[in-house]
Amino acid sequence: MKRRNFITVLGTTVLAAPVLGSLTSAAAEQKTFSGHVFPELGYAFNALEPYIDARTMELHYGKHHRGYYDKFMAAAESANLLKTPMPEIFAQVSKYSETIRNNGGGYYNHLLFWENMTPQKSEISSALKAAIVKDFGSYEEFVRQFSTAAKTQFGSGWAWLSVDRNKKLFVSSTPNQDNPLMDIVAQRGVPLLALDVWEHAYYLHYQNRRPDYVDNFWNIINWQVVDSRYQKALG
Repeated sequence: MKRRNFITVLGTTVLAAPVLGSLTSAAAEQKTFSGHVFPELGYAFNALEPYIDARTMELHYGKHHRGYYDKFMAAAESANLLKTPMPEIFAQVSKYSETIRNNGGGYYNHLLFWENMTPQKSEISSALKAAIVKDFGSYEEFVRQFSTAAKTQFGSGWAWLSVDRNKKLFVSSTPNQDNPLMDIVAQRGVPLLALDVWEHAYYLHYQNRRPDYVDNFWNIINWQVVDSRYQKALG
């Protein structure tokens, strides 16, 4: 499989948003934003095996993610949002249609998901680990809370590690394609780590064993990306 390069225009737009001010102010000031881009993967479909199989990756990326993107783009064009940064859209997503909310979330959430996984072993930085210990009590407690959020999310959804405007890390889960940037969620923040727990993300390989999929996710996290998001969110 030919190596793919990951386009991170949208990722760097949201991750530059400081948590001390508005979650959208910095995003609105970005001068390099050039529209909503469908990314190429940074690794082959089979690169995450045995934890995520090639067929799941191919269908997840090429069918599901692409479908969200195409539907979002059609709706964004009608709503005159083609040049509006995703954080700005999410900050007032309650004002937009369900099509914008669901497909915009599906498009954007997957951008984060693909990028925060890696086929190479990745170690968490000392700075991020220290912040996790400070806010959760221990790294193990963070893993427990995140895994529980992912395993117990009823139906389709996502588990998140995010940082709020007070620079505090927190774990949450959201249904469907919602995310912590949206104005409709209970706890808002800048997402650092995303885990997709829709059945299409794991069912071909794990069937109904979502807990096994969640446990194996810890083997493929790209901690360098997570740390980079954290540092940018802190400003």
